[in-house]
Amino acid sequence: MKRFPASGAPAGAGGPWVEALAGVSVSVAEHEFVTLLGPSGCGKSTLCNIVAGLFRPDAGTVSLDGALIDGTRGRVAYMQQKDLLLPWRTVLGNATLGLEVQGVDRALARAEARDLLREFGLEGFDAAYPAALSGGMRQRVALVRTLLCRHDMLVLDEPFGALDAMTRAAMQEYLLRLRSEFHRTVLFITHDVEEAVLLSDRIYVLTNRPGRVRAVLRAQGPGARRAADPEVVSLKAEILDLLRGVAAGAAR
Repeated sequence: MKRFPASGAPAGAGGPWVEALAGVSVSVAEHEFVTLLGPSGCGKSTLCNIVAGLFRPDAGTVSLDGALIDGTRGRVAYMQQKDLLLPWRTVLGNATLGLEVQGVDRALARAEARDLLREFGLEGFDAAYPAALSGGMRQRVALVRTLLCRHDMLVLDEPFGALDAMTRAAMQEYLLRLRSEFHRTVLFITHDVEEAVLLSDRIYVLTNRPGRVRAVLRAQGPGARRAADPEVVSLKAEILDLLRGVAAGAAR
């Protein structure tokens, strides 16, 4: 469970509070891709912030490999919707930031980053600054930085939400490569139902605030999928029905 002060209200005792999450139970197995879907304000980002150690839950626990996460940062690699690139650092400098913080030798960090930048189609942009990059390129740099943090668990909070359709499709391809080549465990947030079905092993559908788990659905499993595949179309329709039910419940 997690509560926050209501907008404009004091955080001290006696002020009104908003409950963001209530009784949510989510599990992610090793090398699994799990997606959270739900209406805006249902606590998806709050849950990611708790997993990343940025927030402490008011009740309940979060554990990773048996160890509790209770405001402990640095256990997962966290990528948010905004790329958060530092404008005064080059592409290479931004990509190696996490490794530098972890104390990795600078030459080794740069070598690892160059290899990964090449794999993600960014070869030749090492010395470029973020202002010179397109939105998709910036997101790829942010994804490279996240991967280089050397954590098995990735938490991705709507990393492609602000991208155009073509760039978003390309980034989805990169995520599929991430699954097959890098064998990472992923907790992913998106508002795009089709994106969730194409990428995920399991999908959690959350209710309106306070967020609760309305349903857990299993997707087709690892491997190439197309939007027109019957399994994809069927699961997408099922999720949309669930989300319509969530919206109808909020309207009553």
